[in-house]
Amino acid sequence: MAKQTAGRDQLGEFAPKFAELNDDVLFGQVWAREKELSLRDRCIVTVTAIMSQGLIDNAFKYHLMNAKKNGVTAEEMAEIITHAAFYSGWPKAWAAFNMAKEVYKED
Repeated sequence: MAKQTAGRDQLGEFAPKFAELNDDVLFGQVWAREKELSLRDRCIVTVTAIMSQGLIDNAFKYHLMNAKKNGVTAEEMAEIITHAAFYSGWPKAWAAFNMAKEVYKED
C-alpha cells in the first residue's frame, strides 16, 4: 500500500495530530496488516461500515475506488451493497449504488 499523506495534505496545519493518526496509524499501521486481513477484505469492510453510517461522500467514493483497485468486481460490489441494505437501510443502499455505478462505469 502506498504511503498515505491525505491527512497531512488536507489537515496538517489545522489538525496535525489527527493528520498524523490518519496517515501513520490508520493507513500506516492498521491497513498495513495484510497478513491478518487482505486489502481486498479491508476494502469490503470499510465500504460496508461507511455505507451503514450513511456517509455517501468523497470518502465513500475513495473507498469504492480502493475496493475496485484491490480486486472487488462490480458484480461483487452490487452484492455487497444489496446484502448490506437489509442491515444498514434501503435509502443508504440507493445512495451507495448511485456512487458505485459511477465508480464502476468503465466495467
